[in-house]
Amino acid sequence: MLGVLGILFLLDENAGTKVTESARIFTIINNCKETIWPGVFPGANFNGGGFELKPGQSIVYTAPVSWSGRIWGRTGCNFDKNGNGSCQTGACGITLKCGASGETPATLAEFTLASLDFYDVSLVDGFNVPLVVTPLNGKGNCSVAGCDGDLRNSCPSELAIKANGKVIACNNACDVFQKDEYCCKGVFGNPVTCQPTYYSKKFKEACPTAYSYAYDDPTSIFTCSGTDYVISFCSSR
Repeated sequence: MLGVLGILFLLDENAGTKVTESARIFTIINNCKETIWPGVFPGANFNGGGFELKPGQSIVYTAPVSWSGRIWGRTGCNFDKNGNGSCQTGACGITLKCGASGETPATLAEFTLASLDFYDVSLVDGFNVPLVVTPLNGKGNCSVAGCDGDLRNSCPSELAIKANGKVIACNNACDVFQKDEYCCKGVFGNPVTCQPTYYSKKFKEACPTAYSYAYDDPTSIFTCSGTDYVISFCSSR
């Protein structure tokens, strides 16, 4: 498997491959024991928004500054030769290439690329696979963001989504209970009244550098300039 240090070496060795200084290189690695089908929205710079990534495989894409979007993993997918099919988690309709965001629950990596990039990993929509974002060679608060633990192993039973007796994802409390206090809506629609809940605290305990609820900004969103990114599924830091 190609780890972050290996990716860093390759990027240093091939620094001339950058199209422009304003482009960002995204290296997406699958360190899981299962195949992952990453989804990207909008996906114009990422093979139309979806592709297959087998265990140990990595792939590189380049996105321009001005791109703003999200990357997530789909699991348990089965696509035919025309790219039509289904996924157990993270599905974006019935196609391999995503033209919309994925279904919840899904672990999300979110990016806004500009002279100063903003990035985070969010569990607000739940969890389906470990996901870590590692910035490379940037300047600023270029911290590693994400969730390298597997919340499927410790998911509260009321949030667990199962298939064939196995937990395949951990839902978010908003979707399950449909209450404003969990959804940060209504009178709870601001950072003063919307506070951490029992469930968001469980997520935060497992993944301290990931968003656990809507207003979890101070410890969950990071900024960096002039950086490339490694997005790792099932990778310890």
